[in-house]
Amino acid sequence: MNTTKASPHGTNRKTATIVGVLFIIGTAAGILSVPVMSILGAPDYLNMAASNPIRVALGALLMLVMGLALAMVPAMMFPILKRRNEPLAIGYVIFRGALETFTTLALAMCWLLLVVVARQSADSGAAAASQFGSVGFLLLKAPDTIMAIGGIVFCLGALMFYYLLYQARLIPRWISGWGIVAAVASLAADLSAMFGTNMDILKMLMLVQEMVMAVWLIAKGFNPVAIASLSAKTAANEL
Repeated sequence: MNTTKASPHGTNRKTATIVGVLFIIGTAAGILSVPVMSILGAPDYLNMAASNPIRVALGALLMLVMGLALAMVPAMMFPILKRRNEPLAIGYVIFRGALETFTTLALAMCWLLLVVVARQSADSGAAAASQFGSVGFLLLKAPDTIMAIGGIVFCLGALMFYYLLYQARLIPRWISGWGIVAAVASLAADLSAMFGTNMDILKMLMLVQEMVMAVWLIAKGFNPVAIASLSAKTAANEL
């Protein structure tokens, strides 16, 4: 007996709730990791990192929590999205699951290694301090490139995700359409940053949109009519 496909209490309803919670966890962890960047942005960043190793390590942990939480979203959504467009759903998993997770791990690793270098620099003499300073500078600047690449990866994955949601009508189209616009705006901000222009304010569109979508998913779940339509399409393709 099938009790999951169109039932608001079935598997798809639970998936929607879990996805909403994961978006909130990932966003909250990302916001809480921001203060670490203020430490690393100080002129004496090595001394700051050496004096605040727990704070930097906590920031790296929060970054990992963000990456892992958001990486679970494609895994949860793939069984549903593939019914609409499997190649695009696979692309979404690759960009928002694999590639974005890799960039998050690389960023967290740079922060943790910077603490190690900062401690070594603090314990070394003046002659060796310049060498550690060079390594520290490399670890400080590497995240800029990583975040730039990660931002583009995020936006491309988001475009795939919201396009699939828009086409499948799993959530109200004004939310998924908002997501498409926000993804384009975020991509513009990331590309402009490569040319020295700060347009990070545009990323607020995505931040607000994801929280609105998360609350909707937790409160309402997926559109049961859209789920039934996708299930019927899958059944028809299997005949």
